[in-house]
Amino acid sequence: MRRSMLIGITALGALAILAAAALAVYRGALAPQPVRPGTIAAGTYDPAAWGKVYPLEYDSWRRTAEPRPAGKSRYKPGWDTDRVVYDKLSMYPFLALLYRGWGMGLEYNEPRGHYYMMIDQLEVDPARVKPGGACLTCKSPYIGRLLEQYGPAFLKLPYSEAVAKIPAEHRTLGLACIDCHDHETMDLRVSRWTILAGLAALGKTEPTRQELRSIVCGQCHCTYVITRDEEMKPTDVVLPWAGSRWGDVSVENIIKEIRGSPANLEWTQEVTGFKLGFIRHPEFEFYTRGSVHWRAGVACADCHMPYVRVGTAKISDHNVMSPLKNDLRACLQCHVGPAEELREQVLAIQDRTVAVMNRAGYATATVAKLFELAHRERDHGRTLDPELYGRAREAYLEALYRVIFLAAENSMGFHNPSEAGRIAGDALAFAGRAEGYLRQMLAAAGVDVPEDVNLELGRYLQDRGAKHLNFRPEQEVRDPTGLQDLFVPPAARGLP
Repeated sequence: MRRSMLIGITALGALAILAAAALAVYRGALAPQPVRPGTIAAGTYDPAAWGKVYPLEYDSWRRTAEPRPAGKSRYKPGWDTDRVVYDKLSMYPFLALLYRGWGMGLEYNEPRGHYYMMIDQLEVDPARVKPGGACLTCKSPYIGRLLEQYGPAFLKLPYSEAVAKIPAEHRTLGLACIDCHDHETMDLRVSRWTILAGLAALGKTEPTRQELRSIVCGQCHCTYVITRDEEMKPTDVVLPWAGSRWGDVSVENIIKEIRGSPANLEWTQEVTGFKLGFIRHPEFEFYTRGSVHWRAGVACADCHMPYVRVGTAKISDHNVMSPLKNDLRACLQCHVGPAEELREQVLAIQDRTVAVMNRAGYATATVAKLFELAHRERDHGRTLDPELYGRAREAYLEALYRVIFLAAENSMGFHNPSEAGRIAGDALAFAGRAEGYLRQMLAAAGVDVPEDVNLELGRYLQDRGAKHLNFRPEQEVRDPTGLQDLFVPPAARGLP
């Protein structure tokens, strides 16, 4: 009996061991497998060639060509399944007035994503690419090679000539693997000279891997200045970060740098006649200036390129998009759901930002029209107080650059909610100060100024550019609080 029991126990033990071993093998088969680096030939630009070694990443990158689910994002509709390209000048009509005299004031669309970077640029109004070769700085992966071949003179080439220097099969190629990865190790790399100089100015010469997961995005998702010579030909592309620190590139210092040299003034505003610089998509500067997520160590890639499991492989999702359009899957990696509650928090932040940005935008547009009136009266012989004029101009420029900053930043405040509120509030305050100075100056000159200044937005929204674009009222982003009409009545906007 004892012998039989021992044999049975031994058999059960053996079965248990076998079962445990089988389970371990099964779990091992299901466990995410790390990506093993392969070899890519140096100078390989074609993503399909990289895809032969990294097919999963390549497949996810190719999906950036696909439209996103419609209705997921309230303020960044972009290229969705409705197939509508949204006109930012229709969405925020005051921008059409403020940007008139600049290519952005003719055609300015919500971007369609990485796959369409070059395609969108090739199709946009010709006024947008007047700087020429400099326009390819972030759009084409070939920019580094072209600068090596042709030197700084490449930046001055007319746009069509610059594009013709790109191999014909890749003239519509946007962001590619070579932009962000080392061809041998797959380590993240910085490929733009602009941010290398910018990081040096910030004293950040040896970033960590986690910092690189933001810096690599920031090499294009940042603002820049196309410096000009006396003939307004491009001489370089520079990030206005001098005088700033890592984690503290403020809008104030960006404005100071832009205004610090005549070489940084790229266009003349039609309404005021002022020569100005510009601020483009400053996501990196805005996010890294002490936002909650930045302080928590969250990188851009954590939210916009979250890890996904494909079979037994774990990869970083290269189908880059807003977390809102991906049902906040990236957010749920850290936050406790449900997703709908998180979505409402995001939209609440964006609602508040839009409300104050609209107030500041319309207030700044009102100041621009008062300058237009002042200049017209001066041309007819009125004497304007130079001290009040100078104070008004200074306050106006401070307001204008802040409005441009917020309108260009692509998160509608979410990347740094407290900073968004601060910038919008300061813009509104500067605009109010400028309007006060101008009304005082015009009254002293004997000019009767109406309470509600007509912005005549139809003048700036209709028949724009080579495509004769018009205002699309169904795309206008109205104040979510419903209060904007109290500050600028509909009749004073002059919309068509």
